[in-house]
Amino acid sequence: MPEQRMLVNGKLVDAEGGRVFDNVNPATEEVIGVTADGSRADMERAVAAARAAFDTSDWARDHAGRKKALLQLQAAIEAEVEELRAELVAEVGCPVITTYGPQLDAPLKEALRWPADQIEQFPWSRALGEKDAFGMGYPSAREVWKEPVGVVGVVTPWNFPFEIALNKLGPILAMGNTCVLKPAPDTPWNTTRLGRLIAEHTDIPPGVVNIVPSSDHLVGEVLSTSPLVDMIAFTGSTVTGRRIMAAAAATVKPTFLELGGKSVNLVLDDADFAQAIPSAAMVCMHAGQGCAMPTRLLVPNSRYDEAIELARAAFEGVKYGDPTDPSVLQGPQVSKRQQERVLGYIETGRAEGARVVLGGGVPKDLDRGYFVEPTLFADVTPGMTIAQEEIFGPVLVVIGFEDDDDAVRIANDSVYGLSGVITSSDLDRAKSVARRIRTGTVGLNGGLWYGADAPFGGYKQSGIGRQCGIEGLEIFTETKTVGWPA
Repeated sequence: MPEQRMLVNGKLVDAEGGRVFDNVNPATEEVIGVTADGSRADMERAVAAARAAFDTSDWARDHAGRKKALLQLQAAIEAEVEELRAELVAEVGCPVITTYGPQLDAPLKEALRWPADQIEQFPWSRALGEKDAFGMGYPSAREVWKEPVGVVGVVTPWNFPFEIALNKLGPILAMGNTCVLKPAPDTPWNTTRLGRLIAEHTDIPPGVVNIVPSSDHLVGEVLSTSPLVDMIAFTGSTVTGRRIMAAAAATVKPTFLELGGKSVNLVLDDADFAQAIPSAAMVCMHAGQGCAMPTRLLVPNSRYDEAIELARAAFEGVKYGDPTDPSVLQGPQVSKRQQERVLGYIETGRAEGARVVLGGGVPKDLDRGYFVEPTLFADVTPGMTIAQEEIFGPVLVVIGFEDDDDAVRIANDSVYGLSGVITSSDLDRAKSVARRIRTGTVGLNGGLWYGADAPFGGYKQSGIGRQCGIEGLEIFTETKTVGWPA
């Protein structure tokens, strides 16, 4: 059974006035249930609870208690993992095969465990040594202390909702903070389930974690503007990230923003094209709804036609449709609005002179669901809209380059800098090119960087800060420098 209620101050409660909103299955377009529709007043109560929990409980100082609580939550999720798997497929529309990887099993393996282990290993203090700071004969011993930042407002997206929520909650709680989490209205149940598990199966004190779903995106602005919230952690579009950053400026609170991307899949001229090019069709996984997906395929002009034919064959082999089918790689867009957005970009590509090699519309064999055909564009120039803006759909654009310098120039010709892929028969060459591309993560020759211990985030308008890794722990701390007579 899905959890419809919100978690506020340790209790599972209905929204103000009993309001609810529909949860829609994007593969069937059917309403599968309802969720509590939180108001601004609900969000304000949650913020007050988080503030009180941080200021009056020993959560921030109880290292052993925090580790125990995180592992309790881990065990509780594992006990309901199959129910959660089905729930994700139903509300997100993600193919069930992806839940055995990035949607569920991969983050569940380490997103809570790794931060829990780091509580004991993290350098909470370091000595600077004695110093006569002003040269007046009064030497002092000095230390640097790391302390929790306080109350963190968390806003999560709909594309990988469980993965992102868990990779935020783990570090936030491990570092001793309290939080209020607002899930995306398109996919609330996986997060409200976490709220129930926290309330029923952990020793996390009331108010430490609060979860407030709402159909109104503006309810989340309470987190950005409230003086009781010390920090915002957001994953989503760059447009929304700008709004959050601007709203948070009024109270001068730090923001961690993991935003959009327009990443490259750069295949150098010495690569094995028969192996490298077909993998580009993986941009269709989960209907292309991933910020780090390499949606620009860069290939040498001298082998452009060869690359197009290899990519065409790979796209023809992409199976889309019912996300409960284990053989399906591509499910629906999450909503009608997202489907129309992707189709709009495809029409823009046509209008600007790009050539649709395959796809480009709504599948004729599916009479329901928010589906878009796997779409491959050729004859794309770097300045075209479809080469510059994040489409968030099963769309790949293929761009030609002359040499390594030209490839690097095209790769960096973007307001984004989130991720990328480089393939070469010479690993040193691939590393050399990678060092010149301004992006937060890079996979070389099929290598994967993902993990709870691996910092993830972007350059430029792809965000501020890093999720996961030591950097992803430190971001949720404040730094205090202290001194006393030696």
